[in-house]
Amino acid sequence: MMQRCSNRVPNLSHYLTRNASRWPQRPAIHWEDRTWNWADLDRRVSALCHALHLDLGVSKGDAILVQAQNSNQMVETMLAAFRLGAVWVPCNFRQAPGETAYASVKANAQVFVCDADFGDQAEAVKSERPDIKGIISIGRSDFGLDYESLISGHTGSGFANEPVTYDDPCWLFFTSGSTGRPKAVVLTHGQIGFVVVNYLADLLPGTSEQDASLVIAPLSHGAGLQQIAQLPAGSAHVLMPGGGFNPAVAFELIEKHRVSNLFTVPTIVKRLVEDPAVDRYDHSSLRHVIYAGAPMYREDQKTALEKLGNVLVQYYGLGEVTGNITVLRPQDHSLEDGPQARVGTCGTERTGIEVSIQDEDGNLLKPGETGEVCVVGAAVCAGYLDDAAANSKSFRNGWFRTGDIGHMDEDRFLYLTGRASDMYISGGSNIYPKEIEEVLLAHPDVSEVAILGIPDPQWGEVGLAVCVLSDGKSVTDAELSDFLTGKITRYKMPARYLFLDEMPTSAYGKITKKLVREHLAEQGLL
Repeated sequence: MMQRCSNRVPNLSHYLTRNASRWPQRPAIHWEDRTWNWADLDRRVSALCHALHLDLGVSKGDAILVQAQNSNQMVETMLAAFRLGAVWVPCNFRQAPGETAYASVKANAQVFVCDADFGDQAEAVKSERPDIKGIISIGRSDFGLDYESLISGHTGSGFANEPVTYDDPCWLFFTSGSTGRPKAVVLTHGQIGFVVVNYLADLLPGTSEQDASLVIAPLSHGAGLQQIAQLPAGSAHVLMPGGGFNPAVAFELIEKHRVSNLFTVPTIVKRLVEDPAVDRYDHSSLRHVIYAGAPMYREDQKTALEKLGNVLVQYYGLGEVTGNITVLRPQDHSLEDGPQARVGTCGTERTGIEVSIQDEDGNLLKPGETGEVCVVGAAVCAGYLDDAAANSKSFRNGWFRTGDIGHMDEDRFLYLTGRASDMYISGGSNIYPKEIEEVLLAHPDVSEVAILGIPDPQWGEVGLAVCVLSDGKSVTDAELSDFLTGKITRYKMPARYLFLDEMPTSAYGKITKKLVREHLAEQGLL
């Protein structure tokens, strides 16, 4: 048999090098009142590489921890880490000092780059990692080296992309930590290189240097991957200004820069299409409005299709699979109800990915049978960093176990019932909240809902429906129960209802059961 002589792959920053040669004057980043072209970005990334390597001793394999809001510097740290052959370790910018300190230890970070506002995080990292090579402040501060001074001190110095192999790590992606401490997922140059090709084939076909992408979500997670995926295409990236998400500003930028794609979560799509700005600005340039993190509820999906046209693209994925499991293309979305709408699906397998539904023993289940969603393919991560127990639990017979519950139909469209951890047992019956939430959201006065299992002395657990009503609306528990009657099996009916003014959301705009439960506990409502 022939053997592969080398597993060398392009360094992901090669695409920056190529873009600076091919389209030096075309825009790479628009942010507030400034634009950086590809030549500008390449020069700044090389200068940062020199500063990190020569001044701080960062070399291939070292971890660079970053906690910052979206900015040109956030992009530069990512590309500099790749160019050095180092490992980019971005944090949720809203996380607490103790969480950042934990990440610095887990990743064995050699350098910490953070916004000037995060002095407490910098002190926590110093305390946990007194031997860290350096702390860099984006903006003037009294706790670290000034980022822009490091750049200016090395301007004009080129820096070659470090040779890398398929298995060389480039990104440590920390999970959300729904149970226990967050785990560090190891993503590699070869793995993300595959995802780049897949992204452009399945999610953003036809994307080129003529396109622009609006960055709404934090670059530390899915939005960062979307940016990497468009590097080979040369698309410009438009960063939202700071100060919280504003739908009107988003639509203004879409019109100004002729934005063709964006990535966000269903709750943000809902805010976009329900805002009056959707009718004031020209958004006809949009071709791909990508949403992930959760399937979009059917009523919200229909509103988005009515307002934006046939541009919705859903994907389902986890950090461990680089967001790369299924896709529901624009042509798979339907405004009309009926069989063609496939309500509740998150699409079919992405190119190069195989999905199976398995029972607790790892047996493959037939179409229509419910079990755990499992995945194989080149997008699957290299495993969890220094966590043999998690690796053993998450990988079985070569399959990655997602922890999500669902089924596939005869056409291989995947339907998620929920997370295994969201399930509750009432009177001996397994109940997955999502199907009940879908029905409740069809009520004209219900805007958002999350159903939790709570203890009950008779049934073990019962459902608590946490609801947010549409502006100015009022509805009673009895009215919602009447609305559900006949639409779902009686034992699945929520036993209690609770009404909030707004749902707690993550830094990425997602509504998670963990956050809702924590919020209710803090307010003394559980």
